[in-house]
Amino acid sequence: MAIKQVTDGLWQISSIGPQAINAYVLGDVLVDSLTRHSARRILSQLEGHEIAAHAFTHVHPDHQGASKEVSEALGVPVWCAERDADAAEDPSLIRERQPNHPIARLWGLLFTGPAVKVDRVLREGDEVGGFTVLDTPGHSAGHVAYWREFDRVLVLGDVLTNMNTITLLRGLHEPKSFLTPDPTRNRESIRRLAALEPALVCFGHGPPLRDPRKLTEFASKLPEGVGARS
Repeated sequence: MAIKQVTDGLWQISSIGPQAINAYVLGDVLVDSLTRHSARRILSQLEGHEIAAHAFTHVHPDHQGASKEVSEALGVPVWCAERDADAAEDPSLIRERQPNHPIARLWGLLFTGPAVKVDRVLREGDEVGGFTVLDTPGHSAGHVAYWREFDRVLVLGDVLTNMNTITLLRGLHEPKSFLTPDPTRNRESIRRLAALEPALVCFGHGPPLRDPRKLTEFASKLPEGVGARS
């Protein structure tokens, strides 16, 4: 499988399945690394593509799994948001911070990768591969999104999914509550990103979205309070 160009300066790498889990290349920065079983898949798709660093949207098992193997194979530094950096260096913290749910425990056992040293801490406003870091906590404490204002392109990780991550049916969803420590705060992040009216949205799960109205409408219908819709 070849790496897929989504738009200028942005490429998508997918796991086995129809865009069930995605990683991205922003300029010369690899963002996320799928699961611990995905290093070969990622490295094969990156052949011929110069990579200068590896960054995260957030440190969950399906986004950090192959980070150590991939970053070492490429010989590149690892960048991570401040409030997720300790979990990147000690993945046992991922499980500690997840809701106490059997699916969360199984997901961690199946996909979590080894620890990786964080070489640069990312903060709001930093530049990564031509995109600006936005602080979007909720799904994890240190979740970030990447925003390119001039053409309104957004890589938002798991703030939203464009696929039901259980059934794999396409459509906008909040991330599952059993994998989201703070659904209420994540909704605040959804509203913040929807207000940007991005022309193109790329997700950690599901295909890109090129209709900003769908994102705005989804955010406007979010309920207040605790919990997340499936």
